[in-house]
Amino acid sequence: MTSLKTFLVFGATGQTGRHFTSLALADGHRVRALVRTPSRVEESSPNLEVHQGSITEPLDLHSLLDEVDYVVCLLGDAQLQATRKVNTVFVQQLIPAMRRQNVTRFLYQAGGLSAPPNHKLPLVLKVVRSTVARKFIGQHRDNEAVMQYLVDTASDIEWMVHRAAIGSDGPTRGTLRRSAKKVSIATFSDVAAYNYNLLLDPSAIHTSDLSAY
Repeated sequence: MTSLKTFLVFGATGQTGRHFTSLALADGHRVRALVRTPSRVEESSPNLEVHQGSITEPLDLHSLLDEVDYVVCLLGDAQLQATRKVNTVFVQQLIPAMRRQNVTRFLYQAGGLSAPPNHKLPLVLKVVRSTVARKFIGQHRDNEAVMQYLVDTASDIEWMVHRAAIGSDGPTRGTLRRSAKKVSIATFSDVAAYNYNLLLDPSAIHTSDLSAY
């Protein structure tokens, strides 16, 4: 990244979020992180600003978005999303708040088994979703509702969605690249690096693509 930026990260203590936060801080950027449990934040940096809170509780989005350049949402709670579209409700509050603060760039991480807006999953992915990954169906439905909301109402926002497939927190397996059809099961660190670079890719704006090695 050519100039220093301020990232507002939701999900900074998650397995992808930790790697993403480390990458941004290592490059000298500022990170503002909203977390439920501040003690879980592993990084220590003068450029890291930690706020305690949850997207399921009232938030001062005006303050959180103040002087922010990029908003990154890496949230996922399969148990909660099994019965409630919590991410959708939150994004429906976040996008108007971003408009009020003139923040335009937004990255949302969904799952590789979440269907892109106005499209169906390939048969093989549909079978996986309904069998071995069926406990995450609520999560994917929530992600799909978020993506549809962005398509329908947020054309003025430079949003991008990464439909990631993550398998482990092992060592890097290489560099992920954006793909409309191919998907690789990646490590958390590789997904974080992909997300970090995706924010700078103007061709990724208004896309909901997969990633593959």
